[in-house]
This record gives sequence, C-alpha cells and structure tokens, in this order.
Amino acid sequence: MSGSIAQAFAHNFLGQSPRWYKATIVGFLILNAVVLFTIGPVAAGWLLVIEFIFTLAMALKCYPLMPGGLLLIEALLLKMTTPQALYDELLHNFPVILLLMFMVAGIYFMKDLLLFLFSRLLLGVRSKAILGLMFCFLSAFLSAFLDALTVTAVIISAAVGFYSVYHRVASGNDPRKDSEFGDDEHLPSRHHEDLNQFRAFLRSLLMHGAVGTALGGVCTLVGEPQNLLIGHEMGWHFGEFFQKVAPVSLPVLVAGLVTCVLLEKLRWFGYGTLLPDNVRAVLANYAAEDNAKRTPRQTAALLVQGAAALILIGCLAFHLAEVGLIGLMVIVLITAFTGITDEHRLGSAFKDAMPFTALLVVFFAVVAVIHDQHLFVPLIEWVLALPMDQQPGMLFIANGLLSAISDNVFVATIYITEVKQAFLAGHMTREHFETLAIAINTGTNLPSVATPNGQAAFLFLLTSAIAPLVRLSYGRMVWMAVPYTVVMGLLGWYAVSYWL
Repeated sequence: MSGSIAQAFAHNFLGQSPRWYKATIVGFLILNAVVLFTIGPVAAGWLLVIEFIFTLAMALKCYPLMPGGLLLIEALLLKMTTPQALYDELLHNFPVILLLMFMVAGIYFMKDLLLFLFSRLLLGVRSKAILGLMFCFLSAFLSAFLDALTVTAVIISAAVGFYSVYHRVASGNDPRKDSEFGDDEHLPSRHHEDLNQFRAFLRSLLMHGAVGTALGGVCTLVGEPQNLLIGHEMGWHFGEFFQKVAPVSLPVLVAGLVTCVLLEKLRWFGYGTLLPDNVRAVLANYAAEDNAKRTPRQTAALLVQGAAALILIGCLAFHLAEVGLIGLMVIVLITAFTGITDEHRLGSAFKDAMPFTALLVVFFAVVAVIHDQHLFVPLIEWVLALPMDQQPGMLFIANGLLSAISDNVFVATIYITEVKQAFLAGHMTREHFETLAIAINTGTNLPSVATPNGQAAFLFLLTSAIAPLVRLSYGRMVWMAVPYTVVMGLLGWYAVSYWL
C-alpha cells in the first residue's frame, strides 16, 4: 500500500512531465539549499536565476508556474528574499498585473472584429515579405503609443482565431462552434503537412510582431514602462524624449524592418514559410460564408467592437487612465452592448491571461531575490568605474545582458538611480548624464529581445495559448530572435558609442 501511495505521489508530481524533468526540479531544490549554506547567497541567487530560465525554456514540458513557483517558495523559506520584498515588487508592477487581468480579457471580446480585419490582411496580401513587414511595422507603430502587451494580445488573439478555424474545418467540425483544436488526434493525415506549414507561417508572423513591439517601444516616452521612469528622472517630455533617443532608435527601427524583409526573402532562421493554398482556401471560404450569413445582430456586434477599439486607442494614446482600467472599460462596453450577460462567457475571457499573471508574480519574486542579494551591484560599479568615453557602450551591453535574464524595468530602475546619484554627486556633466540615460533606455529595450524572459511581451507570447499550438518553444524563439538580436544589438551599441 505504501509503495503504491509513493508511486502515486511521484506520478502526480508535475503531472505528465517527463521523469528526467521531475528529477531535475527535485535536484534543483536540493542543490539550492546546499549552495546557499556552503558557498553563499550570491551564488545561490545566480543559480536560482539560471534554474528559473530553465523552467521557461522547458515551458512545453511543464507550464513554468509550477516548477518556478516551487523554486521561489524554497527561496522564501531559505530567506533569500522576503514576502514583504515580493509584495513591494508586486506593488511597483501593479499596473502590469492590472493590464493582464483586464486588457487581455478586453481583447478577447474583440476576437470577431480581429478575425474579420486580419483575415482581410492575410488573404489580401500574397507576398509573405510584405505581410511580415506589415506585421512588424504595425506592431512597432502601435507599441510606440500603446502598450506592448496589448499589441501582443491582439496578434495572439488573431493567430488563435485563424488556427482554430483551419483546425476545426480540417477535423470535420463546425468552425463557428466551440470544440477542441489543440489535439491532432482526429485530424486526417492528409492535413498534417498543411498544418505544419501553417504553424511555421504563423510562428514567423508572431515573431515579427513581437520584435516590432520592441522596435517601436524604445522610441517614445510611453512605449515601455522603463521609458516613463527614465523620462521622469531626466525631466523629458514626450517630444524631447523622442528627439534624445532618435539617433539610436530610428536607425535601429529601419534596420529591424530591413531585417524582417531579408529574413522572409532568404528564408533563414525559420522564416519565409508561405501560407499553404489549402489553408488559404479554408480561410477564404470561412470569410465568404461569414459575410453571407452575417445577421444584423452580428453586424451590430462588430460595430460595437470597432467603436470600442477606437475608444481604446484614444484612451491609451492620451493616457486617460491606467491601461488595465481602460481594459475593464472595454469589457463593460462590449459585453453590455453585444448581449453577453452570463458569468460563464465572461469567465472564458479571463482564462488565457490569468496563468501568465500568476507566472509573472513568480517572475517578480526572482527579481526580488536579485534585488535582496545585490546580484547586479558588482557589474554596475564596474561600468561606472570605466573611463567616461567607454561608459555609454558598456552600459548598453550591461543593460542588454541583464535585461535578457531579468526584468528590464528593474534593470533600468537600478541603473538610472545609480547614475543619477553619481550625477548629483558631481561626478559627471549633464550632457554625459543624458548620454548614459539614453544608453540605459536603449540597452534595456533592444538586446533584450534575445530571450523570451527579456521582455514581458515575449514572455507573454511564449506562455500564451498560441505557443504550443504552433510549436513555438523557448529555444525556437531564441533561435528566431538571433538575427534581430545581432542587428538591433550591434547597431544600437554602435549608435550609443559613436553617434550620441
């Protein structure tokens, strides 16, 4: 009896994850305690960061919330950070949590409109290079004024819509009725090749869109949270911020868009896959039938969603309220005027965002460990001890490396605080202070596309509903981001070092 109970516990631990994965997580938990009590908290802190990145990389084996959560519970028990430090980190990032809770749900209620608009785009543009460029540019433009997570949520919602339509039709189901589309078991074998090609097609568009959020987000005061932070510390208004950062941000934006086209033309790094003809036919038939069968109520619902989208863009562009509160307003407007009144349909809108919200809380706990154990302090001190002409370039590199494994808002907060203290102490001129501020801003925004945990939008994409459907793993995201990382990182570093 005891043997069967033990086997049951072993089987239940992390569910269907492979045995080697379960053993690895157990090994991490044991190793952390050993390293903490033998080598010290700094080594244990860096080990924890590496282990958390491992759980993100293995997201398709097990959702990172469970193994990452176990690691962070242990960190709290071992006093590598405190519940209060975690709570303070959450309070600091509450606008992001609020955004995920309500804005992503608001986008869910726009899915019919998004499918309508994006289907016109997909079916109307035959050139994959132009289509990829449009996804990248539109994401960049919107992210310069809106929130990158909101833009990413829109792209994800549209991609899930396309995928579900084709998968349901290919499986013999009604694409307009809810049914399982995450399992290929009932999919006829003749559709497998088209589905795999369609997955590769969607992966490339999703990555172009995600990179676009970084290209546009770096340009303006409201593009990323750390931009607002740095702009506040420097006393820059919207136009001044854009002008100060432009020598770096605009050349990188152009280079990023050129890279997008070249990747599609050359078909490198997993890009260049075309939309299969059979999939195009299914989506075209679906769109035609939708137009033919659309009832006055459905048309009215689309008009309401369109009006809500315009209100959303206006409110975000003028920052009339926190993004999450604007998302809640969108939920109320769309549901009230489209006949959605039952709790079950409301609950469905929140199910995609809440797992990632919980995961983000765990991620902020990692940031709390980094802060409490002062893991980044030696690197900060080393950079500020360099000759002044070397500081901008090295600050860009240091920020990029740390942002790729941590939270870029956290990294920017630490660096701009340390640099401002040095300025106030009289160790540098105002001009040099501004140059370092630009290096911090661009360093936390551009090279951090190297990994999914480098930017919240990338992490959201990795852990979203679309990632397992299109086989977008951590490793594949890193691989597909390599050309963008090289171009944006090198050009950004050169501009910071020699053009400011």
